[in-house]
Amino acid sequence: MTNTQVTHIQIDNYGPWTVTPEPRREVDLQTLQSRLFADLSQLFGNRDAYVFFTRFDNMIAVSNGVDMDDHALIQESVSNRYPVTMSLSVATGTSPASALGTATEQLQEAGSAQDKQRREILRGRAIDNEFRTDEDVQIAHFDVNDATEKYTDQLNEFDTFIEIEQGYAELMRHMRRINDALSFFVGGDNVITTCPDLDAGDYRDAIDHVESAVGVELKVGVGNGAVAADAGMAAKHALEECRATGDEVRIA
Repeated sequence: MTNTQVTHIQIDNYGPWTVTPEPRREVDLQTLQSRLFADLSQLFGNRDAYVFFTRFDNMIAVSNGVDMDDHALIQESVSNRYPVTMSLSVATGTSPASALGTATEQLQEAGSAQDKQRREILRGRAIDNEFRTDEDVQIAHFDVNDATEKYTDQLNEFDTFIEIEQGYAELMRHMRRINDALSFFVGGDNVITTCPDLDAGDYRDAIDHVESAVGVELKVGVGNGAVAADAGMAAKHALEECRATGDEVRIA
């Protein structure tokens, strides 16, 4: 059984800030968002966690091994570097979706995302060390089969983007609705999913569903670990085995 720790990251009062005292240039907002994501990726990554953007003003971390003191330090580091602050909510669950649901509820109970008085909330509880195991996190790394040959070298870039995004969107919906898993596009033709304790059959069902629905063929490597970095690296190696053998699914 997995025990995923999830951190919901939310920029405080971001929407109103972007238009106060007048609308800010979009290029400046995009630069701020991308730099903040990069810094958070490093700050959490240095602690063996993964961060994924969703809408940039909201982000999600798979944060097993990151305690509440670590979260406070990350929060402080951001407030020292940026003109905005962020709130963090931490929760755990046997599925990533249930953990995120709890984390989000904790933030919502603290006040609206556009509440000027709600600043740098830090709520929740990390998994105590004595309750952690080497199987707490399951990461799946999906990859589109022959993406370069089928799309990149054949279609214009925007049409390639459409094809890859359709595959991602269908996979994201399926994994969330059927398996309580959370999937994130990470560039190129790659999707990383944080999952509950799924087996090879669950992954084959997901691959078959995406191919049937939108015609995008996938393969996946799966790994488990005490932290996201370990599980993710095991998934990467399993994916390389898929590429070498032609298998659709390989669990490390």
